[in-house]
Amino acid sequence: MRFVIYGAGGIGGVIGARLHQHGHDVLLIARGLHFEAIRDRGLRLQTPDEDVTLSISVADHPDNVDWNAHDVVILAMKSQDSPPALDALAGAAPTSISVACAQNGVANERAALRFFPNVYGICVMCPTSYLTPGVVQASGVPATGILDVGRYPDGVDETAVAIAAALADSTFVSVPRPDIMRWKYGKLLMNLGNGIDALCGPGARGTDLFRIVRDEGVATLRAAGIPFVDAEEDAARRGDHMRMRPIDGQRRGGGSTWQSLTRGLSSVETDYLNGEIVMLGRLHGVPTPANELMQRITARAARDGVEAGSVSPDELLAQLALT
Repeated sequence: MRFVIYGAGGIGGVIGARLHQHGHDVLLIARGLHFEAIRDRGLRLQTPDEDVTLSISVADHPDNVDWNAHDVVILAMKSQDSPPALDALAGAAPTSISVACAQNGVANERAALRFFPNVYGICVMCPTSYLTPGVVQASGVPATGILDVGRYPDGVDETAVAIAAALADSTFVSVPRPDIMRWKYGKLLMNLGNGIDALCGPGARGTDLFRIVRDEGVATLRAAGIPFVDAEEDAARRGDHMRMRPIDGQRRGGGSTWQSLTRGLSSVETDYLNGEIVMLGRLHGVPTPANELMQRITARAARDGVEAGSVSPDELLAQLALT
């Protein structure tokens, strides 16, 4: 089984690095300066306990991969980048490959199923960072992360078992789950705070604003009849498998959306996080003003180049009061 990591940023780069370190066959697909750095110097992996540079095969596009019929592709780009990535993958790879979505949100699996019959969800609990081309960081110890796997839309098969076993062999905690989307919807509720982290800083997740957006999310999923893992079950799964430690004395700055703003990217994934709740709310008659605000204002912040952590939660609550 070869793992093709499509989107070798924070999550994808760390998954690929750990699999490679533990003897699995890995090919990365990266782009731009990140591709050039990995091609020319290798992928640098920094953790609380090590700093290594790994020589891993890398390509800059699916067209430049010599595909095998039984490759497992792990999608790890942001959700807003999935449509063009899947178009490129479908144009290059055989339909016999397996596609596993190690991404936030719940829309990627359904999108992948339009092109490939064997699709899997991976529920990602893995604190990583990617801010510099050629360098990825993993802050979790003793496990690098928790990456449970299941077939989409449900069930477990030999491939799901094999993917989970490979991840569990490579410093991750991973089990096959027949109800993987229930776990991914639970993770979606947590990710509704990503825009708050990005705009206001990670400490803002403890404010009333996060409680409001999450409560809207819970009400919307219930109205839609969508099962999800609650906070207690999520906490039990995490247990003491993983805690975050500083790397080179520096604590992790923020999550994926915070990193997008910090890197100056012009798009963020909140359309597929808060926007998922907004869409479901409109379909099922549930008001979602806080999620609408976070979807709109975070996207605008990315377009306008707003500095991460520069907005106060009170400012956002005041805007919400005016809606």
